[in-house]
Amino acid sequence: MERAIISFPSLGIEIDPPTGFSLFGLDLRFYGLIIAVGFALAVLYCARRAKEFGLAEDNVYDVIIWALPIGVIGARAYYIIFNYSEFAGHPERFIQIWNGGLAIYGGIIAGVLTAVTVCKVKRIRIPAFLDLGCFGLFIGQLCGRWGNFFNREAFGSETGSFLRMGLTTSAGTVYVHPTFLYESVWNLVGFLALHVWTKKGKRDFDGQVFLLYVLWYGLGRAWIEGLRTDSLYLWGTGLRVSQVLAILSAIAAAVLLGVLTHRARMQKNPGTDPATNIE
Repeated sequence: MERAIISFPSLGIEIDPPTGFSLFGLDLRFYGLIIAVGFALAVLYCARRAKEFGLAEDNVYDVIIWALPIGVIGARAYYIIFNYSEFAGHPERFIQIWNGGLAIYGGIIAGVLTAVTVCKVKRIRIPAFLDLGCFGLFIGQLCGRWGNFFNREAFGSETGSFLRMGLTTSAGTVYVHPTFLYESVWNLVGFLALHVWTKKGKRDFDGQVFLLYVLWYGLGRAWIEGLRTDSLYLWGTGLRVSQVLAILSAIAAAVLLGVLTHRARMQKNPGTDPATNIE
């Protein structure tokens, strides 16, 4: 397949990024390297802040040693399940993740379920760990989307917007939404906002930061997924799997946030509830 030259005409940028390189006879792809760097940064960040969430640094390593491989398997399985026609008759492609094909929602679901299970076995406070772990998810996602950039994938429909991205081949140039960039920036903003917020000690209860992550990511993904041309669809429907999941998870998170935040604040300041008639 011909490799497209990438451009951002409004910014005066044109680049033909390589998909990988060779080192000591070993072929390395930027897609995998960027994901690995994002993972390393996520672990370092979470380990550094563990004590602030009432956890030990070792708790991070105890969970991640299980959550990482199972999360990758979940991300691949999610992609294969909803895009099976691409793999039918070619089982060798199941493991070829270096060519792309990881669905982040599958990774999140598998990773979170694994983290919860390990926390339960190790008697680690689950809501507190989820609060800390969501920062790792933010970092991994905002970095990992740049792997899509090098692979020339995860872009959107044609557009003439200011941030349009040009893909140029011998057949010509098309200008599309750089949805990988939208999602990376969206996650960066969410990460910075929650980093500052938690540094100021604003948490009302364990689990609140995780719910804010689910809400923020769900809102962004619901919008961005609608712009993409490579979405996975529910079988026999025109519904985008990740968009439906994003909307439902955002709604659930918003409801839980409202209920649990109100409950936590009433427990701290019971006299403010009009129903008690106490000042």
